[in-house]
Amino acid sequence: MIKLYQFHPSGNCYKVRLLLHQLGIPFETVEMEMGPNGTRSQEFKAKNPIAKVPTVELEPGVFLAESNAILWYFAEGTPFIPTDKLERARMLQWMFFEQYSHEPYIAVARAWIAFFGIPPGKERELEERIQKGYAALDVMEGELSKRPFFAGERYSLADITLYAYTHVAEAGRFDLTRYPAIRAWFERVQSQPRHLRITDAVP
Repeated sequence: MIKLYQFHPSGNCYKVRLLLHQLGIPFETVEMEMGPNGTRSQEFKAKNPIAKVPTVELEPGVFLAESNAILWYFAEGTPFIPTDKLERARMLQWMFFEQYSHEPYIAVARAWIAFFGIPPGKERELEERIQKGYAALDVMEGELSKRPFFAGERYSLADITLYAYTHVAEAGRFDLTRYPAIRAWFERVQSQPRHLRITDAVP
């Protein structure tokens, strides 16, 4: 069975759980501690030298890391990746946006505030990250005012990727009441078959 090494509250790990559940692919999870006794241990680095979760063990001794690469691996050949060339490229555009312009700000603010504490001396950096997170939300709001999903008319990996940290952004001090298009999109994502909440245990 596929094994997912994860930190359950992580949006990056949630992306993988959500897709696997929606595809009906059985998997088990291994909860990892963040730090030298967990993800930075030599044992785990032998599985993933990047020393991060999520990491999946596809079969004994075969590992794959980076959340969006994992999503692509499992979704290839399924409706989660558009067949239309432009829609597929647009999906990738928003997945790259998530990792470069969204996750470093919204996810990090949430992690510092809700889970790990603000590192000493990083208070000003936190405010800068929140400002940049709002800039990302502004971009998303504009896009979702024009189309129901990020790659077009259908739910895709782009939506899974951006939903993961956006829907819990309030834990990072982001006011989502300012974004009606994003909140309407939350409802469309949550209405998809076999939706799994970030707090849900693996069925």
